[in-house]
This record gives sequence, C-alpha cells and structure tokens, in this order.
Amino acid sequence: MTDLLTVRGLRGGYAGTTVLDGVDFTVPAGTLVALLGRNGAGKTTFVHAVMGMLKPYAGSIRIGGDELAGAPAHIVARNGVAIVPQGRRVFAPLTVEENLRIAARRPAGAQAPNAWTATRIYELMPRLAERRTHRGDQLSGGEQQMLAIGRALLQNPRLLLLDEPSDGLAPTVVDQVAELLETLRGEGITAVLVEQDLHLAFRLADEVAVMQKGRIVHRGTTADFRRDRGRAHTLLGVG
Repeated sequence: MTDLLTVRGLRGGYAGTTVLDGVDFTVPAGTLVALLGRNGAGKTTFVHAVMGMLKPYAGSIRIGGDELAGAPAHIVARNGVAIVPQGRRVFAPLTVEENLRIAARRPAGAQAPNAWTATRIYELMPRLAERRTHRGDQLSGGEQQMLAIGRALLQNPRLLLLDEPSDGLAPTVVDQVAELLETLRGEGITAVLVEQDLHLAFRLADEVAVMQKGRIVHRGTTADFRRDRGRAHTLLGVG
C-alpha cells in the first residue's frame, strides 16, 4: 500500500524550544491512523507542522511524493491537505452556508464524480441543511463540529487532519460525530486522527501511533493495541 503522507526526522517547536524531536510517521492511502499520547506530547504541534501552520526546524514532510516541509498553509492546502482544528474555529458571524461557501475549492480534476460540494455536505449532514441560515455562534458544539468537518471536506482533500474532534462534546454528540467519520471511512478517506477519547479512536482507526515527548514510541494495528492492556497502560496511563 502506497503512503500518502511520509514524515521523516521532523523537528520543530516554538520560540526556539523543541516539541517535535525527530518524528517519523506515515499514513498509507485510504487508511485512518490515530495519533495518541498524553497532553503535551506534541500531537497538535505535529498536525500544525504537517498543515504548514508551523515551520519545522528540520525534517521532511511529503504528500504523495511532493516535499512540503516549511511550505505555508495555503500551499499545503493546494496540495490536498485539510484540517479540522481543535476547538472547531468556525466563523461565528457567518451563516452555515457562508462558512461552507468560502471553504469550497474545486479538486484538481474539476469533473471528479465524487467531488465534495455543498449539496453533498447537506446530504451527509442534514442538520446543517436545516441550520444553513444560522450564524456560527448560533450553533451547538456538535453542529459547529459538523460544520468544521464539512468545511474541510469542501476543500476536496487527499489527506484530512482531525485534531480532537470530540473535544468539549457530550457523549451522545461524540457518537454522532463518530458515525459521520465512519461514513467518511467507508468512502476511503485518508486521515490522521488526534484524539484523547480512546473509544472514538479505536472505533475509527486502522492503526494507532503513540507519541511521547515529541517522538513516536509505538506503532501498530488498533486490534493489537487494544489487546495489549499493559502497553496501553504504560504509554497512555489507561487500562
């Protein structure tokens, strides 16, 4: 299976400090890899570096063979990467429809039959269709998360970065988000999922990678990781 994302020796941080200390990480096309780790391990920093929101000190980030380490976010986006950021960050004064309209980007193959459009987003998430004239600050947390996912999909990405999609949501809403992401998995989307909710991560991911102190210290199938309770406790502090 061909890797869509290949990261080698990635180092980076903030104001001269080192958060990422030589990260090696791959995501095969058509798979979802969960990136787990305790708070402060460097997971969000890693996502920001891949997305071009943080310029790394050193290392390689390749998307489909194209080197993008150090490229700004708009160039990374043009190369097929989209992010669903932690905290959702929808445009509060804009309506659902306006949030989606400004995010829309035609794929490289403009006639691609499965290209994401606002119509497809509304079909996938009928609640957004019902709320299409409501402002971002009039939506519930779950509705904002759906809007953030829809906004990312409208960029027709090859790689989707999901940073804590369950953050701040009630368990029943997390289930709704999980069902939505399962639907996307069924369509073969390639994604990196950063998540503290292990139930959600295990439900969605093909593989699990664990980060500690800015390095990947474990990588394996989700099934194997779930069976090894001792490893999960050692790496994440859970049973």
